[in-house]
Amino acid sequence: MRLFFTIILLSFTLSDLFAQGAEVRGRVFNPVNNEGIPFANVIVLGTDFGTVTDENGNYVLANLPAGLYNIRASFIGYRAKTFFEIQVTLARAVRLDFDLREEASELTEVTVNADFSRSEETPISVRRLNTNEIERYPGGNRDISRVIQSLPGVASTASFRNDIIIRGGAPNENKFFIDEIEVPVINHFSTQGSSGGPVGILNVNLIKNVDVITGGFPADRMNSLSSFFEFQLKEGRKDKMFTQMTLGASELTLSNEGPIGEKTTYILSARRSYLQFLFRQLQLPFLPTFNDFQLKTTTKLNAKTELTFIGVGAIDDFALNFDVPEDETEEEREQRLYTLENLPVSTQWNYATGLKLKRFRENGFWTFILSRNMLNNRSFKYAQNDNSNPDNLLFDYTSQESENKFRAENSIFAKGFNLKYGVNYEYARYFISEIDRSTLATEGEVITAKAEAFFNSYGGFVSASKYFNNERLLVTAGLRMDGSTFGKTAQNPLNQLSPRASVSYQIKPQLFWTANVGLYYQKPPYTALGYRNSEGELENQINDIRFIRSTHFITGIEKVIPEKSRRFSVEGFYKLYANYPSSIRNGISLANLGADFGVIGNEPVISNSDGRAYGLEFLAQQRFFNNFYGIAAVTLVRSEFTNPNTEGFVPSAWDNRVIVSLTAGRRFKKNWEIGARWRYLGGLPFTPVDVETSSLREVWDLTGRAVLDFNQINSQRLSAFNQFDFRVDKRYFFNKWNLNWYFDVQNAFNFQAEQPPVLIPVRNSDGSIKIDPNDPSRYQMRFIDNPAGTILPTIGIIVEF
Repeated sequence: MRLFFTIILLSFTLSDLFAQGAEVRGRVFNPVNNEGIPFANVIVLGTDFGTVTDENGNYVLANLPAGLYNIRASFIGYRAKTFFEIQVTLARAVRLDFDLREEASELTEVTVNADFSRSEETPISVRRLNTNEIERYPGGNRDISRVIQSLPGVASTASFRNDIIIRGGAPNENKFFIDEIEVPVINHFSTQGSSGGPVGILNVNLIKNVDVITGGFPADRMNSLSSFFEFQLKEGRKDKMFTQMTLGASELTLSNEGPIGEKTTYILSARRSYLQFLFRQLQLPFLPTFNDFQLKTTTKLNAKTELTFIGVGAIDDFALNFDVPEDETEEEREQRLYTLENLPVSTQWNYATGLKLKRFRENGFWTFILSRNMLNNRSFKYAQNDNSNPDNLLFDYTSQESENKFRAENSIFAKGFNLKYGVNYEYARYFISEIDRSTLATEGEVITAKAEAFFNSYGGFVSASKYFNNERLLVTAGLRMDGSTFGKTAQNPLNQLSPRASVSYQIKPQLFWTANVGLYYQKPPYTALGYRNSEGELENQINDIRFIRSTHFITGIEKVIPEKSRRFSVEGFYKLYANYPSSIRNGISLANLGADFGVIGNEPVISNSDGRAYGLEFLAQQRFFNNFYGIAAVTLVRSEFTNPNTEGFVPSAWDNRVIVSLTAGRRFKKNWEIGARWRYLGGLPFTPVDVETSSLREVWDLTGRAVLDFNQINSQRLSAFNQFDFRVDKRYFFNKWNLNWYFDVQNAFNFQAEQPPVLIPVRNSDGSIKIDPNDPSRYQMRFIDNPAGTILPTIGIIVEF
């Protein structure tokens, strides 16, 4: 806290802004052919600053006071576009390029505005966040995975993980693209077969904006059932080098950007955590360490050809802390020992790289994308953490997933009509090496595996959109088909025909009715596709595992007030699932098991589970206007799936039912800013423990953890969870450098979220487990509470130069 008060004192003693003005420069262009738009107007909303582009579409806004602005570009015959919350500083010129789409109609009675991410391909269920919204989000700690939780339809777990649950779907139903290049992993310590993790990989310093698409998916996107995340990274500076350093409570981040010759720019970042030192001081039983990097280069080969390269990667280590805390109570001791006996030691690394070539012509462009990604996951555990005896090994798991992908797409634009088509191919390898003595399969069986599998996947799509009725009505339709060699049915693309259609009707200016219906497919996780039986066969291929199918029905009303940067919307959705994998061992759908820390799907499965998710979303959004911003999102949702061993639908592991997120902030004089967020989530269902089976000595000695009673699958429910976060920011702008400090508090009210109670053995003073005197075949067991949540304050310093 001494550091915090020192920073507060400095905030009143450091000098104010120097007199020199700041600068915004960029280009206004037509994204169809990449040609500049001359004589377009560029204005700073709410001020007298403005300018006009030259004959090449370039502009310069000079002598701006440092601050936060909304900047708009417009030209007759094109849709106006506004960038919100652009931070202008004295240390560097801001690069801001506007891509303006031509109006489909020359009539002026219809008003279409691009301020809230409405497009021909995705006219429904799209939300956009920009750099500043991500950076100053209270409780987010500059982590995009946490910031996304403020949007409607988005839930998360009450624990410290970033599992993103959208409209009742599993975390692995989300796909992530950076500059149109797929990046499967965006979180550190990611659960294999899922997408969650405790800390995000992506550095907000490099992000320009992110679009979250939760319905009405465009036909050029494949292999997802709940959402697509479209990240757009900034381009590096063209004039000179610029550096940013961020020092937080748990990590150090360095970012750098600049030119490489006349045609190429770069922007990169690297981050190193020291979280293990903090966790050791807090006397936690685990010590995580993570590192990550990002790189983007952009080369303008000529006026019509651009080449983009991206690279994203992470290295994660997870060790155990055997230090004994001072003044430890008996219950704290038992819980610590239980945690140490169940948490594995793990290491993980991953990367994704890609090249995108974009070739413009007069009426459109070709896009070619070549990429590769890889995930390496190692996890092992010894009984009582004693590795001196090989017989103590409970499990040792190593796996690798690698994908090589190619896409070619052609986009054609005409007045009021767009056409897009393309093909894709993917070659994937899955490798596994496993020894498992802890899984209750066949009595006495030791699961062993060392094998690899290869899969070829292929697909194609065509989509079109057209305006009618003087641009009041927009109709979008698409068809794609996908095939893969992982199963007999899946090989034929005609079995995975995926039609979709959307309509958007402007009832009156800035009031829209939207609707969508679509059929979507997703591959099961590689842990399921690559599972081999004792004969070395791909058992799930023999079981004819299939693409998971989901049919979406969505409709909604949206009102936009562009002059005040406001948006109100209501959307209803209904999703029907089919061919969802279920476990042959326990007869439970994987959707009802969850995806917390285990490797989900590394077992024989069959595609025989059905599901449904339905609900309503309410959104009221005020983008930065008159120094105020806010988002209010309320979601009512139900998520249910069937199990082969039970009758009817049961609540899935993602059935929150009620999600509320309220976020607001205000800018004050002298560049102070305060923001707050309150989040409420209905309690998730859980499966109770089978105490009779778990207490058996032979079972506990084998597994070291409780066995669930799958006859009561998700029959109990946790209490609701709520959390209040707040953040204070102060910025200083100098001639050649900037300084920003922030104070962020997560869970300020120290709310203790209920978690399923933990069954642990009763121990003797020497740490050994007590045997039940009434039944020598059993251990003495008892339940302990397992609340999640603690106050987490963070102080950060950001220096730019």
